[in-house]
Amino acid sequence: MAVKKITMKGTPVLHARAKEIDLKELGTPQFRAFIDDMVETMYAANGVGIAATQVGEGRRVFIAESAKGPIALVNPVFTDKSKKMLSDDEGCLSVPGKFDKVKRHKSVTIEAYTITGEKISFTADGFFARILQHELDHLDGLLYVDRVAEQKKAKEDAAKK
Repeated sequence: MAVKKITMKGTPVLHARAKEIDLKELGTPQFRAFIDDMVETMYAANGVGIAATQVGEGRRVFIAESAKGPIALVNPVFTDKSKKMLSDDEGCLSVPGKFDKVKRHKSVTIEAYTITGEKISFTADGFFARILQHELDHLDGLLYVDRVAEQKKAKEDAAKK
């Protein structure tokens, strides 16, 4: 296992939509090693989630710390999001030292593949749901600071009306 270099805000791979992973890759020793490296990198940086784009790979996979330990989600998509939103502080390994309030869905239902190719679906809420949303944003080329700017602009536009 190896700790990878974390890509920083402004790096093109962080601002582009990651590509779907060919399911034939799942379960291969190379893919397993990549996932192990991502987990190692996340822990070395004291993170609770990390997306492939944050280690320079434009691929749709991320790691999220769950109650049972790290989980890797391949080609994830949200199939449902709660109407209720919660605002809380967020930071990011690619934007070190900065934190800001971000409004996110209280709960989400996600569908993805495991690293062995099994299709899974589950609902998460609270902090775990926040991690999933933050990491999936990375795969879509969004950083939390982009969300903050988007939410501040929406608030200002609403105030003008």
